[in-house]
Amino acid sequence: MAYFSGLTDALRITFVQMMLVSFIAMVIFAYGMIINFQKWGAGVTGYALEPEAGSKGSAIRFLKTWWNQVVEESHHGHGKPILEVLVLDIVLQRRILKRSPFRWFMHFTLVAGWMSLFALSGMMFTVEMAERVVELPFTAAQFREFLQVPNDIFGYLLLIGVTIALVRRLFVKDVREASIMYDWVLLGTVFIVTITGFLSDGIRTGDIGWSLGLDPSIAPPAALFHSVISLLFCIAFIPYSKYIHVIATPLAILANKGGE
Repeated sequence: MAYFSGLTDALRITFVQMMLVSFIAMVIFAYGMIINFQKWGAGVTGYALEPEAGSKGSAIRFLKTWWNQVVEESHHGHGKPILEVLVLDIVLQRRILKRSPFRWFMHFTLVAGWMSLFALSGMMFTVEMAERVVELPFTAAQFREFLQVPNDIFGYLLLIGVTIALVRRLFVKDVREASIMYDWVLLGTVFIVTITGFLSDGIRTGDIGWSLGLDPSIAPPAALFHSVISLLFCIAFIPYSKYIHVIATPLAILANKGGE
C-alpha cells in the first residue's frame, strides 16, 4: 500500500506491518478497558483512582451487572426509554445543551468528529483486510475516495471543536486557571492528530489549502506519521487518560436510564 509506504526508500513499511501496528494499538486499548472494568467492578468511579487494598473487581461481573441494569424493566434512575436515552442523551447530548448551548456545540463537534472518524477508519481497515481475502466489487483505493467527503465533513467538525476548546483554555480565565499541563497535552495531541490528517491528505490529493505547497513525494511519510499517532493517542491511550469519559459517560447514562 504505497500511501503508507514509509519515511524513505530505506525505511519502508509494508501493509502487514501497518496492520500489526493497528492490532497492537487495539490490544493496548482492550487491555486498558479490561483494567477499567475491573476497577469499576470494585466500586471505583473516579478517574485515576485505584481500588481499596484487598478489593478485586471482575470485568465480566461488571459488564453483566451493567447490562442487567440497562435491560431491567423496573424504572430505576430516571426511567427513560433506552432509545430516547441513546438518541437524546448520548448522541445529541441534551444534558450539556441544557446547561450551555456553546459548550454543547464544542463538545458535540469534538465527540461527533472523533467517533465518526474512528468509525470511518474502522470501515477502511475492514475493506483493506477483506481485499486480501476475497474479491470485492471495488478496490480499497476506490473505497478511500468514496470516504473522502464524509472524512472531510467530520474532520472539519473535529477541527472546529478542538479549536474552540483551545481558544477557551487560552482566553477564558476560569477555564485557563482550572487547566493543568495534562489537559494541555491531551488537547494538543488531538489538535496535532487533526491537523496532520488534513495535511497528509492535502499533500496526497494536491489540495491547495492543505498541501502547503509540499512535494507530493512526502505524502506517504506524512500519512504514516498521522496514522501512527492516531492509533497511539486516539485509540490505545483512551483507557489510560481522561478520554475514558467518552466510554464511561455513555455507560453510566444507559445504566441510569438517562437524566442528570
